[in-house]
Amino acid sequence: MLAQTPPMGFNTWNTFGPNINEQMMLEITDVMVERGYRDAGYKYVVIDDCWSMRERNENGELVADPEKFPHGMKFIADYVHSKGLKFGMYSCAGIRTCAGFPSSFDHEYQDARTFASWGVDFLKYDFCYFPSFANCQHRYLQMAMALRASGRDILFSACNWGVQEPWNWMRSIGAHMYRSTGDIVDTFASTADIAKSQIGKFNANAAGCFNDMDMLTIGMNGQGNVGRADCNNYVEYEMQFAYWCFCGAPLMIGADLRSMDDQYRELLQNPRLIALNQDAECRPPYLVRQDNGWTAMVRHLAGNEFAIGVFNFCGDARMAEITFAELGVPAASGVRLSLCDIITGEELGEKKDDLFVYVAGHSCKLFRAKFVREKGRRRG
Repeated sequence: MLAQTPPMGFNTWNTFGPNINEQMMLEITDVMVERGYRDAGYKYVVIDDCWSMRERNENGELVADPEKFPHGMKFIADYVHSKGLKFGMYSCAGIRTCAGFPSSFDHEYQDARTFASWGVDFLKYDFCYFPSFANCQHRYLQMAMALRASGRDILFSACNWGVQEPWNWMRSIGAHMYRSTGDIVDTFASTADIAKSQIGKFNANAAGCFNDMDMLTIGMNGQGNVGRADCNNYVEYEMQFAYWCFCGAPLMIGADLRSMDDQYRELLQNPRLIALNQDAECRPPYLVRQDNGWTAMVRHLAGNEFAIGVFNFCGDARMAEITFAELGVPAASGVRLSLCDIITGEELGEKKDDLFVYVAGHSCKLFRAKFVREKGRRRG
């Protein structure tokens, strides 16, 4: 099965936009290996929009821009594969891509065969210039079918921005991940808007098809295509990554890996957060409470454990109180909880009463919880 757990990788759009080329992609691929991203779980190297010529060739085929990619796309795919990684590309369900290049509308099967012949493993499929006369769900179904008929396993990353509530149908039509929001930019307001908009939409998130909350902006520091002057700081980046991991979202890095600061590299490679994201049960989170600017959720994990996440979307600190009863563990249960801080790895000991969690502004706390039966208790 493709996408047994949330896909992880790198995408060019957030930082580079249209300014992409062959040498850059080879360098990014090398860095994925040399600086530990591949071994941490990041597998896909994805070229976004602006890779092709402005028109198709005489056979109606997509053609890579020879100035940007002089050796063609199969050359890059082969290089990516030689490093133990997978190669991804971009197209669009509309009549043009978002940047005005040829899309796959009415060329789905032809383009799927082209991508397969190049060795593509991942297709991001956008929604710009989608004609009013066309059926959105059918067009995404058609590309899903085309990819399956191509003779190659290609992960289908559907990106229709949440139009027609894709969490209700993208899994059924064959997508492996689906965007449910507009584009992210490198600000905390953008992170918070996307994060809060997903509450109540997680139920469709499971093995084989995942809710894509867009590419990460961690480490961009206001630079690049979606960079902004009021960019996230480290604490806000940490909250973004923690939220994406807690919710089981795909993890697609958007910053320039070649110049990534060590603190951001270490955050993106945090083994406990990645383990949470990649948990084998792939269960979505459940909302426990929203109160005074903070949100508390729980998520069942493999091995009869669960995670607790408290996220503070306010600019100042909050004290969150969560009762064991709210977690589904009433006083009569006869169990305590052994807690570990997921971000830091600190063991916090056993708890049996309400949790009081201090959370700084624009920050979060994540805990992994194990059940500990109280001695002498048999009922409850």
